[in-house]
Amino acid sequence: MTSSCPVEEQSNPLLDPSSFIFPGLLSSTTLIIEFCDRCRWLHRATWVQTELFLTFPPPTIGCISLIPLNQEDTAGRFRVWLSKKDDSGPQLIWDRKVEGGFPELKALKQRIRDVLEPGKSLGHSDRK
Repeated sequence: MTSSCPVEEQSNPLLDPSSFIFPGLLSSTTLIIEFCDRCRWLHRATWVQTELFLTFPPPTIGCISLIPLNQEDTAGRFRVWLSKKDDSGPQLIWDRKVEGGFPELKALKQRIRDVLEPGKSLGHSDRK
């Protein structure tokens, strides 16, 4: 087993933690997915996150955050929020309780597209 040499690490500025800068996540367009962790919806949330990143890669969406919730008042929650970097505040795109169920990815992608890039083709997600 070999260990890295501290002298080598100190000579490489890319490995100096004091030079690291926290990414400005909220300075870009951000999606937030809130979900009930008690309902075991982590897999659904990560699947939706992955699909949205594939459809809206950076810089269109710079960050998709997952927020697991585990309180009585958040039981059954699955919400998708959109916050544009040039906008005044977050916009609720989907709420499972209001909409009566989980979003079909096609519908969710269309709603996000209509806010971020109206007129953009979503390919097969636009076909009826």
